[in-house]
Amino acid sequence: MRTDAQRRHDPAVRGFASDNHAGVHPEVLAAIALANEGHQPAYGADVYTDHLQRIVRSHFGPYARAHPVFNGTGANVVALQALTDRWGAVITADSAHIHVDECGAPERVGGLKLLTVPAEHGRLTPELIDREAYGWEDEHRAMPQVVSITQSTELGTVYTPDEIAAICEHAHQLGMHVHLDGARLANAAASLNLPMRAFTDVPGVDVVSFGGTKNGLLMGELVVLLNPDLGRRIEHIRKLSMQLTSKMRFVSVQFEALLAGELWLEGARHANAMATRLAEGVRAIDGVETLYPVQANAVFARLPVEVSQRLMKRYRFYFWDERAGDVRWMCSWDTTGEDVDGFLEALRGEMSRH
Repeated sequence: MRTDAQRRHDPAVRGFASDNHAGVHPEVLAAIALANEGHQPAYGADVYTDHLQRIVRSHFGPYARAHPVFNGTGANVVALQALTDRWGAVITADSAHIHVDECGAPERVGGLKLLTVPAEHGRLTPELIDREAYGWEDEHRAMPQVVSITQSTELGTVYTPDEIAAICEHAHQLGMHVHLDGARLANAAASLNLPMRAFTDVPGVDVVSFGGTKNGLLMGELVVLLNPDLGRRIEHIRKLSMQLTSKMRFVSVQFEALLAGELWLEGARHANAMATRLAEGVRAIDGVETLYPVQANAVFARLPVEVSQRLMKRYRFYFWDERAGDVRWMCSWDTTGEDVDGFLEALRGEMSRH
């Protein structure tokens, strides 16, 4: 087969900036090629998207319905619009991705208001929700209609099923729905050693944004409706939000490859294990402090800024709070033990120069 494309990067370069930096899992690439022959109907009328529904129900319960979209921000915007009126508001942690990393898309594109509260380790509680859960009859205030939680959180921590159940019970008693941002839901399942349904459908979550890109997919996320009474023309919302892909079979078949067996769990377990290995090594280095419990595939640390700046020339990663010297290191499905050990050696060397 002829191709004029050329490799324009060094595949030996590794880093800890994001699980989005990792490549596509070979089994996912093979699945895309498998779906590529011949013609299939567009916009979700293909056999792969139809079959995906059965697979999704096996993970999220008998009423689950998956709506493929392009990306995580799109999944969150579509999901939240499906749960809110034009005057609606969403209560979420101040560290939530929908608040700090989506360029205002939920508010500007979705037309809803975010009501944020400080949350230790990124986790909401019923008591924290109550800080903003009021004023439903006040026409001067955006109406709280949704609680949005993140699993695993932006700080790499994980909610237990009981914690999510308490949030769902409290929100539903107040007449609100619960959205779960699950860009790293597989990592949470691996951490808890539980099926995904145990902390989504069973405790009462209404809609999930389920991520695949961070766990070996080329692109694509799912909006998974768990509450059969909800949805409110979600297909129209998806189109209006520019998240309806025409060749949807190539998104759906990736999720089939990920979810039909245990590929999703294997990749997440491996990423988590590499983060644990990294954290254990970091804690043994004088002058470096880990900041939050390492419960998924993220390690947050504090170290001298100049050390991070030198180290970034060899390994990609990001500052989380440069003024404080806080950084984030992410592990992915393809992070190796050699990657971690090499990084730790480089970190020890830079710290010895400090």
